[in-house]
Amino acid sequence: MADVRQRIIIKVFRKYSHSLGPEALQFLEDVLDRHDIADEEVELSIETIAREYNKQDDATMKVSLVILHRVYEALQDQGSGDVAENELLDPESHLHVVDAFEMPAWNWSHERGTFERCSIPPTISGTAESRIISVRNRLHVIKQSILRNEHFSPSTLPSRDREHLVTLKSTKQLLGRAGQRFLLLGMLAHNMEGKLCLEDADGCVVLDLARLEDPGEGLYAEGCIALVEGEYTEEGTLEVVAMGQPPCEDRETARSIYGHIDFLGKGSTTLLEDSNFARRTREELSDVYFFVLSDVWLDNPKTFIGLQKMFDNCIENNFIPKVIIMCGNFTSRSITQGSGQDIQRYQENFDSLAEFIASYPQITRTTHFVFVPGPLDLTSNVTLPRRPILSSFTSQLRTKVPKVHFTSNPCRLKFFAQEIVIFREDTMARMLRNTVEVKPNVTGEDLRRYLVQTILDQSHLTPLTLHIQPTLSDYDHALRLYPLPTTVVLADKYEKYKLTYSGCHVFNPGSFLGSSFVFSTYCPAEASSEEGVIDMDVEN
Repeated sequence: MADVRQRIIIKVFRKYSHSLGPEALQFLEDVLDRHDIADEEVELSIETIAREYNKQDDATMKVSLVILHRVYEALQDQGSGDVAENELLDPESHLHVVDAFEMPAWNWSHERGTFERCSIPPTISGTAESRIISVRNRLHVIKQSILRNEHFSPSTLPSRDREHLVTLKSTKQLLGRAGQRFLLLGMLAHNMEGKLCLEDADGCVVLDLARLEDPGEGLYAEGCIALVEGEYTEEGTLEVVAMGQPPCEDRETARSIYGHIDFLGKGSTTLLEDSNFARRTREELSDVYFFVLSDVWLDNPKTFIGLQKMFDNCIENNFIPKVIIMCGNFTSRSITQGSGQDIQRYQENFDSLAEFIASYPQITRTTHFVFVPGPLDLTSNVTLPRRPILSSFTSQLRTKVPKVHFTSNPCRLKFFAQEIVIFREDTMARMLRNTVEVKPNVTGEDLRRYLVQTILDQSHLTPLTLHIQPTLSDYDHALRLYPLPTTVVLADKYEKYKLTYSGCHVFNPGSFLGSSFVFSTYCPAEASSEEGVIDMDVEN
């Protein structure tokens, strides 16, 4: 009987490409005996251990007894998460502001078929290799999620000819196969001759869009990853008949596979812990709210009038937010080329804001203030991700506001099981300026939905080529949206909106200063947002 159990143990671990030494094999047999595992349940039990072992970052091909002990103890402790059920959740200890430059870099390893932590310290300048890796990471992250999509094969793209079902191919497989139909995944780009091409890891092919009647929903800009179906011609071009965005993988699916990876650097949690946190957040923290403001122009006196009305309403109604997120621009006009007087005024505006916030001790005692720079703000770099606002302008705020965070653009908030991405960029305008294909006559709500769909389907905040939107290649992982966050704040000078796509809530709070003061109120308990408006001529 022992020989049968040994064969099952070896077979299961071999499935995960691991081999067992005599000590590891004996340890697993002892575990089975200790828990009186029946013969018919041996394979399932060992499968659980092997799967958890495979998730360990330091897992070796030959099973390590030390790591095996750690996995076994972790599985033993899985049920201990309910010990603190009787204690109320403490929002303060589970709120983390994550700067883009502090996030660990994880690159996709084609050999291991998983993410691998980058061992080379990142630099602002980056290297030629890191620029290539950042683009390949985007392509591979999307491709590996597509290959898991059960609706992907056969092709689900709209096509005029449904008789020819195709599977995903590479550009190198096109050669010598003129007249055949292919489905390709690659990045849209223009070649040296200015022709639109599709590039993948193996090469590129020129696209002919003459036969394309309507692309799938979404915005298709240079730099976007697209699924393209078409017929390869004798001239070496692909006559496109269908084009679509890659399908989005929801957060739960991605977390079930890569839940052991700490993408934010704040400690990873299991799906069970996430589920418990989500339930208890709904039950115990329904009165916790975040305020999100964008375009807080400190050089406009009306801004302080709006902030005063907002803070007064909070005090009068005993409605103190846990977090107030203020996104730039904090100036109504660019001063990067301004005079010394303009720069001095910029600093004085932040000093005035510090005095104002400090005059509300009921708010400053409990509320976290998060400042995210905008395109016109003074930071040490203008390339995404952007560094925080220069500390020389914010010393008074740091002194007078105890819970203040000056962070990068983009940044993230980790709140229990939730990941909230905050990004201040004029994304809509930039995407529309560089769109190469879109459904005709798309406006209003459809256009907003297309933008959100594109950003989430692309798993990236700026799915554009480097010459359109320069990024710091060593920090490109901070712009990645994989696994899908719980919430994304696309703070934009474009009109306000909110919608939920593939389980991810996305909203734009709009500009704070206009005909009325507009902002958004985010409720973590419901993972949803509501519009907040303070009219100029209304006191409450």
